[in-house]
Amino acid sequence: MSALVQIEDMCKIYNPGENEVRALDHISLEIDDHEFVAIIGHSGSGKSTLMNMLGCLDVPTSGSYKLRGIDVSSMSDDELSDIRNKEIGFVFQGFNLIQNLTAVENVELPLIYRGVGRKERLELAVAALEKVGLGHRLDHKPAQMSGGQQQRVAIARAIAQAPPVILADEPTGNLDSGSTKEIMQILKELHKEGRTVIIITHDNEIADQTERRIRIKDGQVEFDSKRGEE
Repeated sequence: MSALVQIEDMCKIYNPGENEVRALDHISLEIDDHEFVAIIGHSGSGKSTLMNMLGCLDVPTSGSYKLRGIDVSSMSDDELSDIRNKEIGFVFQGFNLIQNLTAVENVELPLIYRGVGRKERLELAVAALEKVGLGHRLDHKPAQMSGGQQQRVAIARAIAQAPPVILADEPTGNLDSGSTKEIMQILKELHKEGRTVIIITHDNEIADQTERRIRIKDGQVEFDSKRGEE
């Protein structure tokens, strides 16, 4: 497997100077193509900051981040936006659905921003919703769906244009145990299909379902486990 993510000596510092906060403190790690990884840590550990770096939502104060061999750590906002659109599908804890749009319209929305034509857009959105078991709820709005169904719409939105990387931030944080199981099964299937799936979580039970666990504490990698090795 080739390295998808290469992070070297990365720091993220807020309020530089006397009261500085080192959200990330000289982190180095690699994630290969097609891995299924959990990044785990308590609130304030730095895991959310690391997610923002991995998702090209922010850039480090120092150090480097290469995605597929391309150094993205000093890119402009527009360049980062292009990378996000092409490479990464995001799934958030809060679903981030637009309440007055139907399921299919929510899934179509990022495809509009990517310039996908109307006919292809609809086909991709319907196919993605069918993939997550919501082909019968295309015209339902978020308020007409359970939390688990809303998260499945969010996953459909993330995968509609088949990005190679799925980045899921606490994807089961607002869900009951039954819905959690459904969402994790979908993420496992996406991994089996060849996607790289990275889950940010504080939940050990979720992390234990992945193939690799990276634990963050005080802005540093405390533990990195690959199956069968430490």
